Amino acid sequence: QVQLVESGGGSVQAGGSLRLSCAVSGTTFNYYTMGWFRQAPGKDRDFVARISPNSGQVRYADSVKGRFTISRDNAKNTGYLQMNSLAPDDTSLYYCVLGSWGDRAADFRYWGQGTQVTVSS
Repeated sequence: QVQLVESGGGSVQAGGSLRLSCAVSGTTFNYYTMGWFRQAPGKDRDFVARISPNSGQVRYADSVKGRFTISRDNAKNTGYLQMNSLAPDDTSLYYCVLGSWGDRAADFRYWGQGTQVTVSS
C-alpha cells in the first residue's frame, strides 16, 4: 500500500541541474526519515542523502556534498533532491526511500522504482 514515485530525472550536460521529486502515499510521510540512494550499472547501491521527519537534520554523501540539496514538504507528502553542478559520475538510477535515521540500505524500509539521471560530458 505504501508507494513512492520518483520523477524529474532526465539527461543533462555536465554542469547542469535537475530536481528530483518523490511523491509518497499510503503511509504517514512525516513519521519517516526520507532519503535518496543511487545505483549505476554494475555498481553497488550507494547512499546519497537523507533528511529527518521535521527537516531538522540532513546528511549527505561526501561525493555530493555542496552540490545536492535534500528537502521535503510534509504538507504535500513529497520529498525533493536538487542536484546542481552535475557530472558524468552522477549518472545513476536514483531511488527515493523511507525509513529510520541511517545511511545503510537496510535502514530504509520503503523504496521507489527509481528515476534515471544521465549526465553527459
